[in-house]
Amino acid sequence: MGNPTGFLNIDRALPADRDPEQRLNDWDEVHEHMPEADIRRQASRCMDCGVPFCQSGESRFAPQVAGCPVNNLIPEWNDLIYHGRWKEAIKRLHRTNNFPEFTGRVCPAPCEGSCVLGINAPPVTIKLHEYAIIERAFKEGWVVAEPPLSRTGKTVAVIGSGPSGLAAAAQLNKAGHTVTVYERADRIGGLLMYGIPNMKLEKPIVERRVALMAEEGVRFVTNTEIGKDIAASQLQQEFDAIVLATGATQPRDLPVDGRQLKGVHFAMEFLAKNTKSLLDSAHADGNYINAKDKNVVIIGGGDTGTDCVATSLRHGCKHVVQLEIMPRPHEQRADNNPWPEWPKTLLVDYGQMEAIAVQGDDPRHYQVMTKKIEDDGAGNVKALHTVKIEWAKDDNGRMVPKELVGTEQIFEADLVLLAMGFMGPEQSLLQELNVEQDARSNAKADYDSFVTNKAGIFACGDARRGQSLIVWAIDEGRRAAREVDRFLMGESFLP
Repeated sequence: MGNPTGFLNIDRALPADRDPEQRLNDWDEVHEHMPEADIRRQASRCMDCGVPFCQSGESRFAPQVAGCPVNNLIPEWNDLIYHGRWKEAIKRLHRTNNFPEFTGRVCPAPCEGSCVLGINAPPVTIKLHEYAIIERAFKEGWVVAEPPLSRTGKTVAVIGSGPSGLAAAAQLNKAGHTVTVYERADRIGGLLMYGIPNMKLEKPIVERRVALMAEEGVRFVTNTEIGKDIAASQLQQEFDAIVLATGATQPRDLPVDGRQLKGVHFAMEFLAKNTKSLLDSAHADGNYINAKDKNVVIIGGGDTGTDCVATSLRHGCKHVVQLEIMPRPHEQRADNNPWPEWPKTLLVDYGQMEAIAVQGDDPRHYQVMTKKIEDDGAGNVKALHTVKIEWAKDDNGRMVPKELVGTEQIFEADLVLLAMGFMGPEQSLLQELNVEQDARSNAKADYDSFVTNKAGIFACGDARRGQSLIVWAIDEGRRAAREVDRFLMGESFLP
């Protein structure tokens, strides 16, 4: 604790974002950078708590209680930053997190939600420091390929190249196993590549890490869907173990009249096609769903919905609204949401800020249920018919939406994007491998063992736990790798 009074006399500060109206003209990341001296001042706000709740994320309490799922040594590297010992800081950070350049950009920072300083003051800017450490390390050339000194002769197939699959592959490769990662898309990265827009995570950042892993010996195979291009049974014959890290990519649908109309799309289809076209041709090929000059209605209020808002604005949409079925969050923690729980408070994210700058108001409408989608007479979407709802308990004590008479509303729409979350992993591969599923259709495997009912087949990340955070995916990939290593070798020395 280099500055004992830092948390008392230094206010929380973050680097400014680029001007919202200006950044709508490009697809670059929205954040500016903070000078090193200011970052070190922010790091000095860390109190080096006797019990660092920030680094103690626990699976059995998630997502109610916050904290870092990968157990980052946060007070340690905050102190190292304050003292300017950046090279030691990256060594500490890489001990627990394979990809801090990803979490430092797109993780919602549950660590900050459980920062002890956050009990009665703004929490420490932990996410900023993670970002600063890894980018300083890359700039200085401290992040280099570290292939294993020897190979075990064991082979592992990882299906899916999202954060959990990449984390599992990285750890298993460190243990000396020969790892092959299969990805059905044309680029490695899963949701990192095609699920998160460029303005939140520029794709050279993903490619930079993938190139390092390839240099370390991980083999990547793209444009290959297991169960379609290669039979799952073939993988079982060729590899000593298989890791299922396919994610939870089955989107929640909207069962209302008009769902089949042209102009109604799942959010991930919209986002993925946009990024692919951007990377392939800077949108010159036209192979994406264009929101230009359209009234866009996004159903869903989470991160994916926000990304759709920002993408639509960059296309030059006429107007965008975002419909959320849940109530508007509180400005401050409610009495039933105490520290160290994740703070369920109102967040005005980058997409909403941009909409406010262009349209003059927040695009979000709360407690709104879609009743039907109107046809223009030619099979195209024309409008959404909605009603306001309130949440009340039914006879079984469950909270259910109750329609409020007289609150009907019509929203003009040329493009409707469904961003209502995900139902679990796609079923075909699990069925082909005869992997048991839990009540939510995820691959059934305990958090501690990650092994499925089929010997040698493991599951991790969203494919096992359902839709979750990138940092939980990395945690599960790392932990699953340790169990695969133990299965192959009888013991494991992986962290």
